[in-house]
Amino acid sequence: MDHVTVRFYAELNDFLPRERRQVPITYPLARRTSIKDLIESLGVPHTEVDLLLANGESVGFDYLVQPGDRISVYPVFESLDISPLVRVRPSPLREPRFVLDTHLGKLAGYLRLLGFDTLYRNNYDDATLARISADERRILLTQDRGLLKRSAVTHGYYVRAASPVEQVREVVRRFDLAGLIQPFSRCLRCNGRLRPVPKAAVLERLPPRTRQEYEEFWLCERCDRVYWQGSHYDRLRALIAELVEQAPGALTDLRQRSVPGGEPPG
Repeated sequence: MDHVTVRFYAELNDFLPRERRQVPITYPLARRTSIKDLIESLGVPHTEVDLLLANGESVGFDYLVQPGDRISVYPVFESLDISPLVRVRPSPLREPRFVLDTHLGKLAGYLRLLGFDTLYRNNYDDATLARISADERRILLTQDRGLLKRSAVTHGYYVRAASPVEQVREVVRRFDLAGLIQPFSRCLRCNGRLRPVPKAAVLERLPPRTRQEYEEFWLCERCDRVYWQGSHYDRLRALIAELVEQAPGALTDLRQRSVPGGEPPG
């Protein structure tokens, strides 16, 4: 039977069994297949791949693998300029927006806290997630590699970290979001934008103590929830500082910016 040799580099090895990491893999070629189907059959979602070489030549996902091919598979490049080669990933989205699978609810809340447009529902099925990602040009965040193998998904990322705090740090680093953080600008419950609102406009909706102690209020443009800088505000600011611990520029910006806070959803 004909064979090809495949080698995965850097963090793409996260998707491989231990015995296949960092070594050339001999793969039996039983039928004509695209290079995309080949790498996904080995466990690596196409959304994680940025560059493919066949026998040293740059190729796209539609390349039909030939017997004897030597295939090299590379992840997203952060600092190396590979512009003369064929990048197989689409260009980055101009505005980073996200949709998250059902297992990443806390990550969704943290991304909203940092001001990022983040869709999440705990009953989205895989087909719905893939459709939303494609139709609304949202980055699909998931811990289901099978979901990222769907052909409709062009912008997706497999979240490696287990804890929500580490997950949001990972996403901020991976998509270079530090300079785009706008804390307290979105509703934690529905993802809507917050806008300043006169106290008089929401006075009848406020608890008696809140009427006396606070003068600045914000309203969600989508669900009409009222926010103010309550007793939780300092705790949330500390949490944001923790979430962006790996992004010093964002921390500086956070200290200097005057932003709205709000009572979190109950």
